[in-house]
Amino acid sequence: MKIRQALISLSDKRGALEFAQGLAAHGVKLLSTGGTAKLLHDAGLAVTEIGDYTGFPEMLDGRVKTLHPKVHGGILARRDLAEHLATIEAHGIPMIDLVCVNLYPFRETVARSDVTLEEAIENIDIGGPAMVRSAAKNYAAVAVVTDPEDYASLLSEMQANAGALTLATRFGLAKKAFTHTARYDAAIANWLTALDETNNPQALTPFPQKLQLAFDRVETLRYGENPHQSAAFYRDPIATPGTIAAYRQLQGKELSYNNIADADAAWECVKTFSAPACVIIKHANPCGVAVAAGLLPAYEKAFQTDSTSAFGGIIAFNGTVDTDIVAAMNERKHFVEVLIAPAYTAAARDMLASKQNLRVLELPLSNNYHAFEMKRVGGGLLVQTPDTFNVQSSDLRVVTRLAPTAAQIEDLLFAYRVAKFVKSNAIVFCGGGMTLGVGAGQMSRVDSTKIAVIKAHNAGLALAGACVASDAFFPFRDGLDVLAEAGAKSVIQPGGSMRDEEVIAAADEHGIAMVFTGARHFRH
Repeated sequence: MKIRQALISLSDKRGALEFAQGLAAHGVKLLSTGGTAKLLHDAGLAVTEIGDYTGFPEMLDGRVKTLHPKVHGGILARRDLAEHLATIEAHGIPMIDLVCVNLYPFRETVARSDVTLEEAIENIDIGGPAMVRSAAKNYAAVAVVTDPEDYASLLSEMQANAGALTLATRFGLAKKAFTHTARYDAAIANWLTALDETNNPQALTPFPQKLQLAFDRVETLRYGENPHQSAAFYRDPIATPGTIAAYRQLQGKELSYNNIADADAAWECVKTFSAPACVIIKHANPCGVAVAAGLLPAYEKAFQTDSTSAFGGIIAFNGTVDTDIVAAMNERKHFVEVLIAPAYTAAARDMLASKQNLRVLELPLSNNYHAFEMKRVGGGLLVQTPDTFNVQSSDLRVVTRLAPTAAQIEDLLFAYRVAKFVKSNAIVFCGGGMTLGVGAGQMSRVDSTKIAVIKAHNAGLALAGACVASDAFFPFRDGLDVLAEAGAKSVIQPGGSMRDEEVIAAADEHGIAMVFTGARHFRH
């Protein structure tokens, strides 16, 4: 379909002039509105302002500009129906073959902390979405352009096709346009239904009454958690920098469903540490975590925690991976599914290239978190804010007669950060900036404690003097008894049990220093 007349009405004017100049070079007549018309006119382009075109001026403070039969008739008329053609000819309505529109900046407006309700409402576009939807519906004859990133490719296609755009291109643009208006309306609905009963934009509730979600499919995966399940990976269109969705894959096989889930767990854990850190994840649980003066000793300590479970795991570093780290992995014949780091030296990249199946991901380090965590349940969706609490020494309350030493406090803080990423019930033994034994995902906290002890013994790691983190309170003293018998000398837990006094008494009896954080870290 050859483009003969285009309507350009833009809020985001990036590239607008160049696009209009390209259209004009193909002999396309230009219609435009307000500020866009001025931009084109001032640049010397022949452009007809929409009020002159329809015979009606913009009115109601710009609320009514393009809502006119001469606009929508020219967009919506089907070129293959004689009745449509006769109707628009009878009313003197020219065809509009291309609509280039983007919408009032509603998201940007409501993102301001001082926005008023009136400002938000006035930034709800009416005429723009109407034109976009009209043009997208009639994609068989009309091209609709909503993304400045498409300008160059469309002009190239017109150049190659004597000013025409193919049906395939127009259909692709229509799909993009309907997505554009759907997400625009979703942003409005989410914001409006998050207003409380006072309708005060400065008192938005955390969760909209009507939650609209939008994600872009990145890829269809080979399968889901199991081979008989289908799966795909979707990314938030406004992805939070530093989260797993921002990864760049440098080499290796395609990522699987489980790879992405485990990589997310590894990355979220490792980025909480400021010291050089290594996290090894297996089936969504840390099986080895350590901090050290450098990444290599951190890796060596993390691997030592549970070398058996580390086989086939995911490794995340919070610094640049070099040849020494790759050599250490090779020396241990450490089979790894995914390796994640903010950067790699060129020499390390060369060494890793021999491992053709190893998935190597590069991801900028950031302390950003996504806005919501979501979990699908039958017929519904659980939504919560992410667990961003990272315990500090100032959060600790000593509850036993014996207070922890400065060295113990350092290990307790480390242990509690690790416990945050272990499936509940979680028990983590630590010492010297490394995990010694991890008990995860048991129905009983005492069983998790016993498993953590077994893991440490299997690795040949001594627990004498160890620090222990529990993600939630000890409901009974039996867990304290088990960890004390194993040799632990300090404990960190949130507190809050009906039997706290009983547990504190057990700690005093065993000569254990215990601190409460007041913050639980359940992870299901």
